[in-house]
Amino acid sequence: MIKTLIPEQGSYLFGTRKQLSILFFLTTVCVVAFFLAILNGSYQISLTEIFSAEQESIQKVIINDIRLPRVLLSLLVGASLGMCGAVLQGLFRNPLADPGLIGVSAGAALGAAIAIVVTPKFISESSFGLFLLPIAGVLGASLVIGLLFTLTKGFGYQGTTYLLLVGIAINAIVGVAIGVLTYISTDSELRTLTFWTMGSFGGITWLLLIPASFVIITSLLLLIPSSRNLDLIQLGEAEASRLGVDVKKLKIRVILCCASCVGASVALSGMIGFVGLVVPHLARLLGGVSHRYLLPGAALLGASIMVSADLIARIIIQPAELPIGLITSAIGSPFFLWLIFRMKKNDY
Repeated sequence: MIKTLIPEQGSYLFGTRKQLSILFFLTTVCVVAFFLAILNGSYQISLTEIFSAEQESIQKVIINDIRLPRVLLSLLVGASLGMCGAVLQGLFRNPLADPGLIGVSAGAALGAAIAIVVTPKFISESSFGLFLLPIAGVLGASLVIGLLFTLTKGFGYQGTTYLLLVGIAINAIVGVAIGVLTYISTDSELRTLTFWTMGSFGGITWLLLIPASFVIITSLLLLIPSSRNLDLIQLGEAEASRLGVDVKKLKIRVILCCASCVGASVALSGMIGFVGLVVPHLARLLGGVSHRYLLPGAALLGASIMVSADLIARIIIQPAELPIGLITSAIGSPFFLWLIFRMKKNDY
């Protein structure tokens, strides 16, 4: 990790010349995935029809009201989970840390589940009800990540091991709580809760997407300046403090930004696993461990993978669609096993 602190020849704002080339490539992949997701589905649309001024009414509805907000949400959720996974792995100095594995995603889902079951009339009848789920998700994620810091405080470097154990316990407790809420819910509430557990980008509207986009994009932009401090903290909290890092301030920034990103993402899309774990490792394999490159790289790669996974979910069993959580788990779980065996051989 020490080599990440020394500027390399040809170093730029987001990394070396090679890393900038990788970021440009990932940007291109993301743009291609974006347009493929807009064009393909149960109703096929050509590229010329997207920019045509003489679109049919059904094409306007499909593009503007259904596919465009859905693809934008999948892009934002993938970017937030990818970058938050990279930030949490850097902060905790643990390659297995991610928003789902340590319970943050579960906390956000629990907050949304409580809002669904406790205040169903408020959500459906109040003009403010649409925004209650994202707020509840942010509060649930904030509570869980705060508990992680509190319960693992004082363990030093070994706290990273206890972090995973505490995360497993929190996931179990949250699973019980969501199970109880599922048991006491009505039929309509049960359908909504099923949406959270399986994950989906369907049903998103511009009214929900716009404020969520503001929260996610703002949080991601606030995380990017932490890249140098995340490099330094790999040397240990004590050494990072001696090098001028305000560790407490860094933790607070990461807690608030990751909780906001994950809370807003889970509140709108449900539980989506493995993206926050897999994407940072793929980004490291492509371009290295420097967080100057890793944070934007993980965001771009996460967005590309999520948009592609959502496209697969929509077209694999047309006209029905698979839950997005099944697609990401099918991709991420084999990689998770490979990562464990690689760590066992001390290759990481």
